[in-house]
Amino acid sequence: MKITRKAFLGTLGAAATLALAPSAFAQTITLRFHQFLPPQAPIPSKAIAPWAEKIEKDSGGRIKVQQFPSMQLGGRPPELFDQAKDGVVDIIWTVLGYTPGRFPKSEVFELPFMTGSAEASSRAFQAYVEKHAMDEFKDVKLIAVHTHGPGLFHSKDPINKLEDLKGMKVRGGSRIINIMLEQLGATPVGLPVPQVGEALSKGVISSTTIPWEVVPALKVHQIVKNHTGFSGDKGLYTQTFGVVMNKAKYDALPPDLKKVIDDNSGAATAALFGSAMDEGDKGGVALAQQAGNKIVMLDAAETARWQRAAAGVRDAWFKEVSAKGIDGPKLLADAEALIAQHAKK
Repeated sequence: MKITRKAFLGTLGAAATLALAPSAFAQTITLRFHQFLPPQAPIPSKAIAPWAEKIEKDSGGRIKVQQFPSMQLGGRPPELFDQAKDGVVDIIWTVLGYTPGRFPKSEVFELPFMTGSAEASSRAFQAYVEKHAMDEFKDVKLIAVHTHGPGLFHSKDPINKLEDLKGMKVRGGSRIINIMLEQLGATPVGLPVPQVGEALSKGVISSTTIPWEVVPALKVHQIVKNHTGFSGDKGLYTQTFGVVMNKAKYDALPPDLKKVIDDNSGAATAALFGSAMDEGDKGGVALAQQAGNKIVMLDAAETARWQRAAAGVRDAWFKEVSAKGIDGPKLLADAEALIAQHAKK
């Protein structure tokens, strides 16, 4: 068969087009993002969704992020980190404290009266992890870590002073928070967030430690009528969170798509998730006010009593991590310095 000059040049042109524009013919990569909250909650709607949209935009549509809220892909919230590590899913968002003992260096941010604004504290936590605790995320691709806003109580009975907590069954969201609750005189009950509403309704617990942000999703403002916070710019407790990706899935991406993930990881992403928490707190407070609930902010003197009562948690943590070869006081000092640094920005 004789090939004409025109046909030959046409073939060359088509080959050149393919060589110069491979992305147009590249396979779309789908990433499954799994987490435990309903889609309307602040983190899924105000952080995960915009993050996913930006990933898709920055990749020119070559990466698609499928969102699976409310544990739709199966398992329990404490299993999320391993789901990402083992490749059951591609990306997860979870509470680090759901797997006790796994993140001992990161736990410093959960110590009592450590943090306030979620956005500022999240920037500080991201910087801290990058400096001190990346080994705790060696089995995954770390996208970001963050915190919630000032921690407080939501209770059936009023909490107006430290003594009101004595013997009260209180949900704690992490090992450190449960240690703190015990030192304050409460009876801690460890539960993942999705179980809080039912546990309050059935009387399994009479109070819970959750940020304002998650109150609407769990309808806590309808179940309890009392909310107790603390004076000053720091809350009683902090939960820490992580967004991580399966390492093999990340490693298999072409270099330009790895860059998309990298460019949407780190400090700015930590701040995005922290900001969603701060905005969510405002919505939770507003709903409690609309319901006519009692919102108490303990004064400086009473807050100081709680601070003294919870001080032993730091000593207990120092002792525990020391047994693992970790210099707790040094990490705490650096964490507090980073929190102060980012709070000024």
